[in-house]
Amino acid sequence: MNILIHIYAFTAAVPFLWFFILWIGVYLWRRDTKKATKLAMDVTTLLLIGSVHAMFLQIFHSDFGFFLILLFFLIGYGLVGNFQYRMKGKLDHVKIVRLLWRLGFLCLSVVYLLFLVVGLIKSIVSV
Repeated sequence: MNILIHIYAFTAAVPFLWFFILWIGVYLWRRDTKKATKLAMDVTTLLLIGSVHAMFLQIFHSDFGFFLILLFFLIGYGLVGNFQYRMKGKLDHVKIVRLLWRLGFLCLSVVYLLFLVVGLIKSIVSV
């Protein structure tokens, strides 16, 4: 179990590097840019959740980062699910989760870059 934590910590330290490595690997294997992009986004989202949580912990000294991310995913699920139910009269849970996961990639990427800049500025100022 400890080895899995170390592997995840190593991969989550540089999530966008893994995005490009996965994208190139899947593209060379399948020759399909759309599938390569989707798979790379899906895997990178998982890494971004851990990275943003760790950066939140470093910047704000609070463990609430993971729960805040989870809260946004749950609120998003409720909003998208409500919209889908009103439009189609039924819920397609797979589509909702897929949409939120990919929107999460975009939002978490922005937050990751923002926290990266804030963390760098904070460490430069403290020296």
